[in-house]
Amino acid sequence: MRIVSLLPSATEIVYALGLEPIGVSHECDYPPAATEQPAVNRSRVDPEASSREINEQVADAEGSGDGVYAIDDDTLERLDPDLIVSQGICDVCAVDEVLVRDAVERLDLDAAVLTTDPHSLDDVFTDIRRIGDATGTSERATELVADLRERVEAIERTTAAAEERPRVAVLDWLDPVMVAGHWIPEMVEMAGGEYGMAEPGARSEPREFTEVREYDPEVLVAAPCGFGLDQTERNREDLTDREVWEDLTAVREGQVFAMDGHHYVNRPGPRLVDTLEHLAACLHPDLFDVPPSSVVRPFPGALA
Repeated sequence: MRIVSLLPSATEIVYALGLEPIGVSHECDYPPAATEQPAVNRSRVDPEASSREINEQVADAEGSGDGVYAIDDDTLERLDPDLIVSQGICDVCAVDEVLVRDAVERLDLDAAVLTTDPHSLDDVFTDIRRIGDATGTSERATELVADLRERVEAIERTTAAAEERPRVAVLDWLDPVMVAGHWIPEMVEMAGGEYGMAEPGARSEPREFTEVREYDPEVLVAAPCGFGLDQTERNREDLTDREVWEDLTAVREGQVFAMDGHHYVNRPGPRLVDTLEHLAACLHPDLFDVPPSSVVRPFPGALA
């Protein structure tokens, strides 16, 4: 089957099912083999800009009516896929389903479009099975989901023994501040924390930093969407320059972390379970023996 995947999480799922897409999005970079496939879209936003600049570029692209992404019609037509995997969760994160269906009609392609729209871990597991069913790899998908669920249950069994459950805030954008929603609230609960700033499955929303101060997290995780650790640290002043930054309990106690938002926190694929394991280690280092990694590190600017 000739598969085009237009979002990184779906690309990871396709490879995890033992398949190889013939085309991907410009952001698909895991596994490394994905970078060797032709990109079927491009972004109108500079991913290396600051948080504030990216936010302004996104607003400009959406306000112009062009949108954040453009599909490369020539490449898509040349690849002539049987299946295109798209998404409906966020038109800033990846190519939207509507653009994909428009392109299929415009190019008169004989391609099915499978749309993912996950808001929870269960939704991600369902998407794995859906892609498995669509690609003739249902058995492999079932095995993969079973393995991921087993790892989740192991985390929950361990955190059930925790004596305290710290208040947690995860930020998936820094300027303006956005509190992570979707799968993050339930994952924080699974990791042994309390998440009081968003309901499970709710969309990520901009918040005033005073709201974060009022909530006063005991653990704060900075994981901007699309940012790796180095880029998050380059933008750290978006948080540390705020007047009430040093008032936060998490800052005073040195419980602030930078996490790879690009590959882990904001990418709803199989590695969300890795993210859960790292969250649990941040919240309960006494219960988990997780070595230092390239996924999470102390955030520069905490006081302790």
